[in-house]
Amino acid sequence: MSANSGTDAAAPGIGKMDPSTRAPEASVCGFIREPLAFWLFRRAAGSADAGRVAGIRDIDRLTFTAGDGRTLGGYRLRAAAPNGYLLVAQGNAMLADQIMGELQYFRDQGFDVYVYDYRGYGLSEGRSRLTAIISDYREIIANLNTQPYHRHALYGMSMGGVILLNAAGESGDYSSLVIDSSPSRISPLGCPEQYDPINHLPADSSRLEIIAGGRDRVVRPQEIQELLFAAKFRGARVVQRTEFAHPFQDATDAIHRSRMKAVADFLSR
Repeated sequence: MSANSGTDAAAPGIGKMDPSTRAPEASVCGFIREPLAFWLFRRAAGSADAGRVAGIRDIDRLTFTAGDGRTLGGYRLRAAAPNGYLLVAQGNAMLADQIMGELQYFRDQGFDVYVYDYRGYGLSEGRSRLTAIISDYREIIANLNTQPYHRHALYGMSMGGVILLNAAGESGDYSSLVIDSSPSRISPLGCPEQYDPINHLPADSSRLEIIAGGRDRVVRPQEIQELLFAAKFRGARVVQRTEFAHPFQDATDAIHRSRMKAVADFLSR
């Protein structure tokens, strides 16, 4: 899904594959349709452009080597006195350099902010595949959790929420997790049910916040309702605003700022 594009959709396809037999970058949502979908999303995202972050203060270029040897590229915003880290997983037609400017808000709230391009996108090597990207985020989170941060915060937008729930939702290896405009299920698109976000909600979801918007035309309200209901029943904070659209598509700057504040307030509580 995209955080800034109307072409947003969770990796669609058909067919299933036994996870125990797949290669690191194998398709699970269709041998043809998953690679095609990610190709379209990468094309929509465009090319990395360091000029987009040139004027941002306290920013570092990062690399991370995944377990299969692929190198992922991204950025970190350094807080003056970090209270914790915030790992952001963006929509699936976005690059890290396109959103670093907006994420300065979270740096100023005391977080070191980490954003990586998905494998195969922008600064990152490899083939873009659902299972491989989920694996990358498990590894990134595990690595960040070894560093001396007091708070471990995660924020997933659209497809990023699908990735983070699969990577860490049930493990609880975080202080707080915000899922913003992610669908309840991706199995209707042909992916195995084991990747449905709703199947990765922890029994105690009190460290989760789920955000949904009444004006979202990418992940429509009915596509997230099941996740909202289940998460609220398990103790999550649910934020439903009629004025919210999809992330980075809100009608006004004031609405966008309100959304960012709802995220920051929960992550910092």
